Amino acid sequence: MTMQTPVQLRSKLPDVGTTIFTVIGQLSAQHNAINLSQGAPNFSPDPKLVAGVSKAMQENHNQYASMTGFRPLKTLIAEKVAALYGSHYDVDDEILVTASASEGLYSAISGLVHPGDEVIYFEPSFDSYAPIVRLQGATPVALKLALPDFTVDWDEVRAAITPRTRMIIINTPHNPSGQVFNAHDLEMLAALTRNTDIIILSDEVYEHIVFDGERHHGMATHPALAERSVIVSSFGKTFHVTGWRVGYCLAPAELMAEICKVHQFLMFSADTPMQHAFAEYMKNPDTYLSLAAFYQRKRDLMQSLLAESPFKLLPSAGSFFLLAKFDHFSDESDSEMVKRLITQYGVATIPLSAFYTDGTDNKLIRLSFAKDEATLRAGAQALCQVKPR
Repeated sequence: MTMQTPVQLRSKLPDVGTTIFTVIGQLSAQHNAINLSQGAPNFSPDPKLVAGVSKAMQENHNQYASMTGFRPLKTLIAEKVAALYGSHYDVDDEILVTASASEGLYSAISGLVHPGDEVIYFEPSFDSYAPIVRLQGATPVALKLALPDFTVDWDEVRAAITPRTRMIIINTPHNPSGQVFNAHDLEMLAALTRNTDIIILSDEVYEHIVFDGERHHGMATHPALAERSVIVSSFGKTFHVTGWRVGYCLAPAELMAEICKVHQFLMFSADTPMQHAFAEYMKNPDTYLSLAAFYQRKRDLMQSLLAESPFKLLPSAGSFFLLAKFDHFSDESDSEMVKRLITQYGVATIPLSAFYTDGTDNKLIRLSFAKDEATLRAGAQALCQVKPR
């Protein structure tokens, strides 16, 4: 029996309840379903990295780190970004280690967006963007990516920009579609924001998971965009340790100062032992440079295993997600399809409508291939058995 409160509440997010991810998780647990839904690996990280955390703890690195992060780790981040993308960030004033990429997103939006501002973002999208914007008293402006390739309609972006537009949120490689920005996208974004005070918040947590020999076209690769961008990335996604909750932000010093004002009161600092372990681990660049090939093998395996399934797979250029279309063999909604896959076939996926605020249903489901080979094979075998309805 729950405790009753006499307090009259006024919710800041009255329409936010239990997410589809929780619903799917509970239903999956009831049916012991194969998990192709969660965007998190089910395999272990490198034992060297785990040992690094234990070593840091044993060496008594167990108290608060510096507010902006362990300096040797920030130095390695700066060196990596300069080598891969060509932008140079000041270690002390332009790099912030955060308690997860999600905290980085929150700190950036909270620190830089004000009541009455508008923030443009693109759907389908990661589900936290719009609620964080709303919590600042600002208005999220959702633009839909164009199907079937999930590309940005830059004319639509131009039309959506108003004097109140304070921020544009980008996500590349993109969750959930697996699509990536190209050089043309960067040029269009730079042209639309030139001579404005618009900030770019670029969610690049899958920066090292870009396939087929292509490069990552992040904001740090474009000098004009780097000057107005907050870039957020994730150690958890990169090193298969999503539960460790450590990420980082890059931004010009004036923008970073405002982000740090929020960060210092929200978290103060990220976990100390993990930062020490990452700093040691990242001394070998292969730890992150090998990631694209590692996940491309998983993507290619999943595509080959599902070649005989009734689903039509959309291309995946990055991240660890595939989208599968089913409207050619079923008129079910995507949520109905996902529930049927769990209850009748024992495999869990995510309906793409969960990534739209208005529930747009394009008859697509999202599959995660961040799984071990046995799970991918078992999940694909189940999906190959699906019958039309």
